[in-house]
Amino acid sequence: MAGCAGPDDSSSVEIKNTDYNNPIAPQRADPWVYKDTDDTYYFIASVPEFDRIILRQSDTINGIKTAEEKVVWRKHASGPMSYHIWAPELHKIDGKWYIYFAAAKAEDIWHIRMYALSNDSANPMEGEWVEEGQVDSGWESFALDATTFTHKGKRYKIWAQQDRDASYNTALWMAEMTSPTSIKQPVIQLTKPELPWEIIGYKVNEGPAVLIRNGKVFVTYSASATDHNYTMGLLWADVDADLMDPASWSKSQEPVFSSNPDLKRYGPGHNSFTVAEDGKTDLMIYHARTYKELIGNPLTDPNRDARVRVIKWKDNGFPDFGQTLAD
Repeated sequence: MAGCAGPDDSSSVEIKNTDYNNPIAPQRADPWVYKDTDDTYYFIASVPEFDRIILRQSDTINGIKTAEEKVVWRKHASGPMSYHIWAPELHKIDGKWYIYFAAAKAEDIWHIRMYALSNDSANPMEGEWVEEGQVDSGWESFALDATTFTHKGKRYKIWAQQDRDASYNTALWMAEMTSPTSIKQPVIQLTKPELPWEIIGYKVNEGPAVLIRNGKVFVTYSASATDHNYTMGLLWADVDADLMDPASWSKSQEPVFSSNPDLKRYGPGHNSFTVAEDGKTDLMIYHARTYKELIGNPLTDPNRDARVRVIKWKDNGFPDFGQTLAD
């Protein structure tokens, strides 16, 4: 993978604030918003108790805030999927809904692995969610934050996982998928925590999200501990490149979105992307806190709020996340 300062190569067009009612979901971390083909928005996120998976449905982004929340699945009493229910994502694949999430065992709370649920109802707020079991990555270790995307007729999975040698907490890995819950070899490493801003507190690359624009496949991710040091990085590859060749990918040597005390934004990250009601404006959904000193520790402090902001685009085709702008 090449190191590159691409995101800073040119100035950005002007970014203007939009009337979004932030936060769109207080005390909801790792937010994911899926816009269906009928323009309905579905919101899913981690809850502070880490014990259940929730969904909200809305016709607008602002409407997510007051939308009725439905619990679609609860943790088990023991064994797999009984503790640390983390970072669910909602995807629609071949007309069927899937939720990817991470979970541990009550008997071993750091035995974090990836799991999936499925639902063949037209509306994911309805029907029955079926447990699909563990989503295998090819080796057993701490694993979470699975996402999926399609490009040029192929479906890919990106996720965060510790390497076999346990030399860091998590790196980002990618593979082609053979079904919504399985992958095939090879597995490639997209990025590992190695830069100073990626290894504060913990050596972490996690929370991948994909945005394909302007001839490039962009992947944002989050790094370091989940306190005020949490920050976002950026990877990219050309749309015509072989995405399974690690050499196709470049990595920003600087973070692209991070804490800004002047704006009372601390620890932003674990984002997703969606499109605004106009069908063309790119939006980033992410979480952050409004203060630095935590209530307890990063996992016990409940106040990571889901927020939204408009993404604008630089002259060189790279996204501008608006580091100096309030929501």
